[in-house]
Amino acid sequence: MPDAGSSKSMMPTAPLKNPWLMPLAVAALISIGLVMVASASISNAAESYGNPWHYLTRHCIYLVLALCGMAVVAMIPMDIWQRLSWPLLLFAILLLVAVLVPGLGRRVNGALRWIAVGPFSVQPAEVAKFCVIVFFASFLTRRYAQIRHWGSFLIPFVLLGIVAVLLLAEPDFGSVVVISLTVMAMVFLAGARLPHTFVLVMLALGALVAIAIASPYRLERLSTFMDPWAAKFSGGYQLTQSLIAFGQGEWAGVGLGNSVQKLLYLPEAHTDFVFAVLSEEWGLAGGLAVIALFVVLIQQMLKLVSAALLHKRFFDAMVVFGVAVLFAGQAFINMGVASGLLPTKGLTLPFVSFGGSSLIVCSALFALVLRVQYELARGPVQQASAKKDGPVLRTSKRAANSSKSRVKDDALQEVAA
Repeated sequence: MPDAGSSKSMMPTAPLKNPWLMPLAVAALISIGLVMVASASISNAAESYGNPWHYLTRHCIYLVLALCGMAVVAMIPMDIWQRLSWPLLLFAILLLVAVLVPGLGRRVNGALRWIAVGPFSVQPAEVAKFCVIVFFASFLTRRYAQIRHWGSFLIPFVLLGIVAVLLLAEPDFGSVVVISLTVMAMVFLAGARLPHTFVLVMLALGALVAIAIASPYRLERLSTFMDPWAAKFSGGYQLTQSLIAFGQGEWAGVGLGNSVQKLLYLPEAHTDFVFAVLSEEWGLAGGLAVIALFVVLIQQMLKLVSAALLHKRFFDAMVVFGVAVLFAGQAFINMGVASGLLPTKGLTLPFVSFGGSSLIVCSALFALVLRVQYELARGPVQQASAKKDGPVLRTSKRAANSSKSRVKDDALQEVAA
């Protein structure tokens, strides 16, 4: 019979030493978001709607919907999400096409990025982030053995190109950057050759630069980014007001609710530039605290990726890795834009900025991560049929047969003794 040690090693173990860290970090970010949306939007809401709590009320409604959606997504097994990959991609493409149809899409600040659904608006670009991560995780799991060849390597980028073209038609350059970065990172994790990845990254960067230069308003953003104070009353106005907010915050901030820049000086203070208001009111200490929360969240996700790979759950690993890259990339770009490190882009800060679509989709993505953590904690369960996953499950079967033969040998030796 196998000894107690071998039996203990076969018991399900938690994939993370501190499984509460991720939910705690997200809960902290959501709480900070509630406080900062209330503080940063109060003047804008009073001026635009006559109700200083207009945006906070809507944010609370979005948060309830996000938590309900998180619960639904977390209850669905990862095997089902893997089977839904193609329908999800087609659904995302359908939404991205629908938003461009006159009468369906709603134009705000010159961009067609929203579809009105009753009293609320849905942003297809945010939904596409969820669908793209699930699809490419499934695709790369099925094709990981062929991804090192040019033919299979180019397929995901052709599909990515379709999504990118539709996003650029809105236009939504920021989402194109974040989604492209996420997919390229996932392809690299899947085992793509480094020379192939390098060539593609260079081509993608060249295309993004060409798109930025070809568009007059994007070119203006780039030029004002280099010297925003030269156009502080025109193209560089938003960035200079954001930098003033950072400067006024100093080390400890001016105090919660005491921001001056949110008093209609800084545009989009409760959405894209909420980090600037946070840094003004909470100072450098508050800004570093938010960054630390994101670092803890991403670090724990990457540990979960390692655990999923160890258990041969490649789809789960790809999903969690994609979510980690998306959150990290979007948070970095948002903070970089607000602090003047990057050119101005319209991307929200995950879990913190005002925005229903962003909050709901980020919560749904995090629910996928929690589902992976739950399934790994239950023990190593095969994710798909051998026919579907091929070499992955054949390796698992050989390991299982080897384990059975070792147990049998131990029993025979014990009988002989």
